[in-house]
Amino acid sequence: MLELFTYDFMQRSLMAAAMVGSLCSVIGVFVVLRGLAFVGAGTSHAAFAGVTLGYLIGWPPLALAILFGLSTVWISGWVEEKGRMKLDVSIGILYTATMALAILFIGLMKTYNAEVYGYLFGSVLSVTGEELRIIGGLAILVLGLIVAFSKELYFIAFDQEMAEASGIPARRIFFLLLTLVALTVVVALKTVGAILVFAMILIPASTAYQLTHSLRTLTLYSVIIGASTSLGGVILSAAWDVPSGPAIVLLATAVFFISLLASPKGFKAGPGHTH
Repeated sequence: MLELFTYDFMQRSLMAAAMVGSLCSVIGVFVVLRGLAFVGAGTSHAAFAGVTLGYLIGWPPLALAILFGLSTVWISGWVEEKGRMKLDVSIGILYTATMALAILFIGLMKTYNAEVYGYLFGSVLSVTGEELRIIGGLAILVLGLIVAFSKELYFIAFDQEMAEASGIPARRIFFLLLTLVALTVVVALKTVGAILVFAMILIPASTAYQLTHSLRTLTLYSVIIGASTSLGGVILSAAWDVPSGPAIVLLATAVFFISLLASPKGFKAGPGHTH
């Protein structure tokens, strides 16, 4: 078992899992507090459509994943801002449209491409050195922006109208949050896959919420839970020869249900009660 850790692919996988688990957990705190879970789901499928188009036409798949993901959240945010439609409705429409595009692009491919399905279901054990550098660069960018605008992001997560009244450019910060969610989804695609990535944004923060009333502690616990379950899932995946994405998410889900039993809040508490 220990010899697994001597292999380059395993070391890359563990580094990718630690970065992705931590990043998803941090952005997940804002997603849970703001009620944006469906945005993560919609963006992941949009990003996957970008990946499939990239492989179809020979362009960098992650670059197109970023383009599709950002376009989805920006268009949805703009539609909501204009009062045309609620965010979850527009995300739902784009969610189905981009998934249809992904299926179309896969159908247009002349040969079976295992790498495409790696992005759909997660394949952290096959992360390359170049992909690891891209994941690391995007993770540093997203975490840097979160640190720089943490006060504003927490404020709009709780009460966007009050933030606007207090002089904070709430709409711009909200679009920044949507952008950070989209970039986080792209970072996590190769690790847990488009189908499961929003689970890793949602579950660690929801688990941490059960264990504390403190906002700082919530973020810290979320990162610890996200990183540890991601690393544990990779080890289980390699040891038992099972897909990495499901292993990570199922482990995180198990920890979530344990936290429900151990929660000092009971079963009725909701995000709006955090202080």
